[in-house]
Amino acid sequence: MDVSYIFEDLNEPQRDAVAAEPGPLLVLAGAGSGKTRVLTYRVAWLVQAQQCSPLSIMAVTFTNKAAREMRGRIEKLLGFPVGGMWMGTFHGLSHRMLRSHAQDAGLPATFEILDSDDQLRMIRRVLKELNLDEGYWPPRQIQWTINGHKEEGRRPHDLSDSHDPQVQVLHKIYSNYQALCQRFGLVDFAELLLRALELMQNNERIRNTYQDRFRHILVDEFQDTNSIQYRWLKLFADKHKNITVVGDDDQCVYSWRGAQVENLRKFEKDFPGAQTIRLEQNYRSTEIILNAANAVIDQNQGRFGKTLWTEGEKGEPIQLYAAFNEVDEARFVIDRIKSWVGQGNQRSSCAILYRSNAQSRVFEEVLLDVGMPYRVYGGLRFFERAEIKDALAYMRLISNPHSDAAFERVVNVPTRGIGNKTLDQIRARAREKQQSLCNAAVELLQSGLPPRATQSVQRFLQLMDDLRKSAEGHELAEIADLVINRSGLIEHYRKEKGERAEARVENLEELVSAARNFRHDEDDELDELSSFLAHAALEAGEGQAEEWEDCVQLMSLHSAKGLEFPLVFLTGMEEGLFPHQRSMEEPGRLEEERRLCYVGMTRAMQQLVMVYAEVRRLHGREHYTSPSRFLSEIPHEHIQEVRSPMISRAVVRRYDKSDSAGQSVNGIKLGSRVRHNKFGDGTVLNLEGRGESARVQVNFEDVGSKWLVLAYTSLHAI
Repeated sequence: MDVSYIFEDLNEPQRDAVAAEPGPLLVLAGAGSGKTRVLTYRVAWLVQAQQCSPLSIMAVTFTNKAAREMRGRIEKLLGFPVGGMWMGTFHGLSHRMLRSHAQDAGLPATFEILDSDDQLRMIRRVLKELNLDEGYWPPRQIQWTINGHKEEGRRPHDLSDSHDPQVQVLHKIYSNYQALCQRFGLVDFAELLLRALELMQNNERIRNTYQDRFRHILVDEFQDTNSIQYRWLKLFADKHKNITVVGDDDQCVYSWRGAQVENLRKFEKDFPGAQTIRLEQNYRSTEIILNAANAVIDQNQGRFGKTLWTEGEKGEPIQLYAAFNEVDEARFVIDRIKSWVGQGNQRSSCAILYRSNAQSRVFEEVLLDVGMPYRVYGGLRFFERAEIKDALAYMRLISNPHSDAAFERVVNVPTRGIGNKTLDQIRARAREKQQSLCNAAVELLQSGLPPRATQSVQRFLQLMDDLRKSAEGHELAEIADLVINRSGLIEHYRKEKGERAEARVENLEELVSAARNFRHDEDDELDELSSFLAHAALEAGEGQAEEWEDCVQLMSLHSAKGLEFPLVFLTGMEEGLFPHQRSMEEPGRLEEERRLCYVGMTRAMQQLVMVYAEVRRLHGREHYTSPSRFLSEIPHEHIQEVRSPMISRAVVRRYDKSDSAGQSVNGIKLGSRVRHNKFGDGTVLNLEGRGESARVQVNFEDVGSKWLVLAYTSLHAI
């Protein structure tokens, strides 16, 4: 059979990967190097040239969308459907396997899958049965803990004995949750993988059946696999060793979801003699963008090593803009987009990327002001996010105690023991007396509620009364700060753990900045708080552009992975924001931040614009910032600094490693050793502000990292 058509559109390394001999194969595919093409063409090669049945091939992807696209490409190449071929996500394939062997897996044939919300409800049920307070045992934190154990392959009985009472309670919750799911035939997402892995491990007949059936296994985005996914793949491929994994260690940016870049090294160890092929020719970006991205990522240690290159055009220099503040940053970016669109380009060819979701707010405001349609890719707009709606509901109850919608939203957020039964009683009294839920709750406190519910409702009403009194005479931003802290929302969301929890906290803190930047029209009949609430409601009501509309794309750097745009803006390029402050406190995190920067830079096809603000308002306060260290890692010849004609000031500051070592505030230098009377000795990690507002971050040997205001602390160099 003539299979020459398979190689027509491939470069030499791609051909080598597609036609590699059977056995373990690691394809290190750089950004924009055609990894999906290699996977689809290798399937075509196996079927056409090696005469493999599609039924003997399993392809694993990370999203259902990627699986559908791959299947479509394979069928187009082969000219016939491959419906019987197993192709899908880890969860999807595990589900398919468990459906076929439910009894062997210890499940009823009609087992049901729990989504994240269903799982949360089950955990709440367990907490109630164990008579545990949700305020002390947050359901989302428990959910995160249970899923984390499952992703590491740990059952309740695998957990080591502990004398710690808290660990013992967590063990009991996990055990009871598992027993409840088993009783009702329920399987959560993490359970799908773990149950399928255990089925293969414990049942030799089934293991041999699947190992013999799937003689060729192909895996996409291998660098994003976690512990249990790696074990799952290894078990399937253990017999014939015909496994092709495609990944890029330089694009592993999901450690907070369990991804382990170390799995690439494990692969070489667990599959001795594995062939490694590098795909380094990039078909997306210009030469300058690639050279700059290579220079940045080359700072990371322990890489497999590859250098992206292109036969395409050299391209324009990367533009660097030093904004005065975050508002100037947003206006500069939107003005550039308007100019770009004026040249005949589509708005959808532009992407605004940011490290923290909270950064989207200012861009959204400016886009709305100029009437330019936009979409927040992979997320909600700022005022539509759940945590922001919670805070606004508290503020609305301060402004109007009789807002039933606000009352219902936050009466039990954070959880304070006010369940649906209690709420039903309050609703019934409100309907009966034609009054607000707040007034009905006050009446029911006198009689009609059980003692425990009475205490919980009383605490909530007292909280709102205290917030209302404390808000009197304070500015809007102070009210917002008061609400997010005294309501318990900050601690409530922080307990969820992980990157998502941190994003929620950052969004809440950004609400304080939104309140401080709000300009109340003196002619407005509403007071400032009511006017701000109306403004938030109107912005949330301004629907995002539809997917098919030509609109500007806003997204976090994590969401941008796998996408490409002719014009890309990398915003917030400042120390403490990107790289994020957390990366300076945890080993290995700085290298992941650098990989994230590499991912962001390689999204750009034609033009890349990088922006930082000299002053940024965070958490309602102004912070003097330093440009990101990643900017200094880009060769100077690849950067063109641009200035706004509207702002007159000195040439922009460049982040320079040699300068940073000598940077000092009030005599304290970055990187120097210091001593504190209470906390002991430590190293200066960061400096910000000037004069009385100057702060310093010190990593103390005994107590870890702390921020200190220099005007109020005894700190001296040693």
